[in-house]
Amino acid sequence: MNPRIEQLYQISKAPTRTILGLMSGTSLDGLDLALVRFTGFGLDTSYEILHYDTRPYPAEFKESIRSVFAKENIHFPTLSTLNAQIGRLHASLILEVLASWGVSPSEVDAIASHGQTVMHRPDRTGKLPHSTLQIGDGDHIAQLTGIITLSDFRQKHVAAGGEGAPLAMFGDYFLFSKKGEHRILLNIGGIGNFTYLPASGDPAGILVTDTGPGNTLIDAAVRRYFNQAYDENGVIALSGKIDAGILAELMSLSFFKDSFPKSTGPEYFNLDIIHASISPADLVATLTEFTAQSIALAMKTYIPSGIDGTVYVSGGGSKNPVIMARLAELLPFRVCESDELGMPSAAKEAVLFALLANETLADSPGAERLGDSPWESLGKISL
Repeated sequence: MNPRIEQLYQISKAPTRTILGLMSGTSLDGLDLALVRFTGFGLDTSYEILHYDTRPYPAEFKESIRSVFAKENIHFPTLSTLNAQIGRLHASLILEVLASWGVSPSEVDAIASHGQTVMHRPDRTGKLPHSTLQIGDGDHIAQLTGIITLSDFRQKHVAAGGEGAPLAMFGDYFLFSKKGEHRILLNIGGIGNFTYLPASGDPAGILVTDTGPGNTLIDAAVRRYFNQAYDENGVIALSGKIDAGILAELMSLSFFKDSFPKSTGPEYFNLDIIHASISPADLVATLTEFTAQSIALAMKTYIPSGIDGTVYVSGGGSKNPVIMARLAELLPFRVCESDELGMPSAAKEAVLFALLANETLADSPGAERLGDSPWESLGKISL
């Protein structure tokens, strides 16, 4: 047997697997890395976060991604180069962070690389297939680190009839489902999404969807008008006033009329949808309220009424006190950070992609469907 295939086989049969999860979201803050030791798979999964960190991207690198991100017309050679460049940058950050943790690459069984989304295009007409594109080639990561790499997780989900997003429901179900308690796992990254886990524990009752904008509109406005990466502690939002007319216009967008489940991205939610003149501070205040109200609308519409549950929030939006306070006011649920579950909010997405790799390596049968989402072994393997 090919020794590399033999190595993969031995990892798949091992009782535990140590996997480094990578997540780079649409906010382009940087690369989240979480080193996780998994025992078992499926509902028998247990995990231990050994280390986690976030490594920021250089400003010029973020601008190069924005030059192709969600654009209808791009410089194609730039996209081709970025596919290799992102993979190589991620590999260098992996080796850098492993060294800082005192971990040898030989101690890591596999890397789970989300890649960098540059286009997400679910089709609402029924005439075209859903499509999504993440760049940052896994072969470059595997070659430069010497570690088996799983990447391109969203493509199998699309091929099986899903939209390629959100994928968090698999990890949410396997790690956080608890009989007797209704749980809602909300992630506020660039886009908002949640997983509803029913108290029955029945996977058929799981609900998962994108809600609309998370931080993407707020961050874009703060970058454009305040030359900052994000609205730290919601200070800018608190300094402005909500424009009720613009907010009503935003809440009437066609996305909110589409049936659940659904997915979206900055291709749809960007500053081009703002058609009125407004002061920068008022714009940030309005967009912050838009994020909170769109999340609340999705939950009130999609989640069965009358339940007593808790919303566990992760992602950058969990650190925005204005969003968190408004969610607590708008929702009929208790709202807290995912840290209450023992999951640091900053590490959650990277951990969940590491879990997807663990499921694929273990050849977990999973569930045929989790709610409305098809289950498949996800991720392409680079030896």
